[in-house]
This record gives sequence, C-alpha cells and structure tokens, in this order.
Amino acid sequence: MAFERLVGSALCGLAKFITGARAVWHGCAPEARQRVYFANHRSHADFVLIWASLPPRLRRRTRPVAGADYWLTGRLRSYMAQQVFRGVLIDRTAARDDVDPIGMMSAALAGGDSLILFPEGTRNLGDGLLPFKSGLYHLACANPGVELVPVWIENLGRVMPKGSFIPVPVLCSLTFGHPITVRPDEAKNDFLQRARSDLLALAPAED
Repeated sequence: MAFERLVGSALCGLAKFITGARAVWHGCAPEARQRVYFANHRSHADFVLIWASLPPRLRRRTRPVAGADYWLTGRLRSYMAQQVFRGVLIDRTAARDDVDPIGMMSAALAGGDSLILFPEGTRNLGDGLLPFKSGLYHLACANPGVELVPVWIENLGRVMPKGSFIPVPVLCSLTFGHPITVRPDEAKNDFLQRARSDLLALAPAED
C-alpha cells in the first residue's frame, strides 16, 4: 500500500507539472466530508487531475468511477486502476441484469470513501455538456447524506486529445462549485437538469 501511495503521489505531481493545473474552490473547501465529485468528461485523464487537486488526506479516501472495459485491458492499466487509484470499475459491456452500478458505488460510499463521477457517461468531444445519465440521481437518492460537488475541468481535452499518447502542455484549471443534494420530492429530470446547470455555470465564458 505504501508503494501504491508513492506511485499515486508521483502521478499527481506529473499531472500537475504537465498541465499546470490550478484548483479553484469556488463553492466549497477541501474538507474531510464524504462527497461525490461530478465533472465534465473530455479525457481518460480527467479523474487523475481531480484526484491530484485533492489534499493527500482526502485523495486516499476518494475513488474514481470508471469503465472496467477500458481500465482492465492490460496489466499496467489494470494495476493502476485497481491498486493505485482503487477505482470503482463498472463493466459497461455487461447486460443490465448482470451489473448493479448504483450498488457498487453505494458500497464504496458505505465504506467511507468519496467518489469521482462523470454523469455524461462517455467522453464529450464537443463543447458544453452531453445530457446527464440517470445514475447521479439514483446514487444521490440512495445516499442522501453525501454531498454532490460539481467540478468543471477546463482545457484537459486539449492536453490529451482523443487518440493522443503524448500530452500537449496546456494550462488547465478545475473549479469546484457549491455542493448540492436531491431536494424533497424532486423529480429525476428536474434534479439532473439542475445538476447539469450548476456544472455548466462553472465553465468560463469561452467554453
């Protein structure tokens, strides 16, 4: 475990060096609260940058939610996902009855961990945000005591464009917004639209 933490710290340092990432805690502070950080999704490196923006004490209890079909291909990638990042890996190719993503994420929260989640469900190669999948709503309903924190990632898609193996140095920023929860009797679509709007509100005008 100590070796994996060393590897994780080294990766965080590398990510910050390449991107010049700057974390702006606009609506909350990096406190020891159980949270689901939900963000826009441009690159497979998105969660690494969010992870790197957290203080070490919070990073150790924060796990990314990611696709098993990507992260379990290859020994190195699998090692990083399972041992270093301790990811909650969802098999997106399995039949709906064979996998329970909400149950898997709720189990991680029940164990005291926080999560990093991308409610668009896939990488968005365009501007703005894709419609949110319903998982964020169901996870919030199943775990009403957990704060949901929007995080806008600016420029990371330009650092690691799709198909690229060598990062391009571009300054990035991460803006952490105000925590939200599901309101009493709030409908699913209303909540998802509100969460999406709160995330979009953190984007710079040019995005």
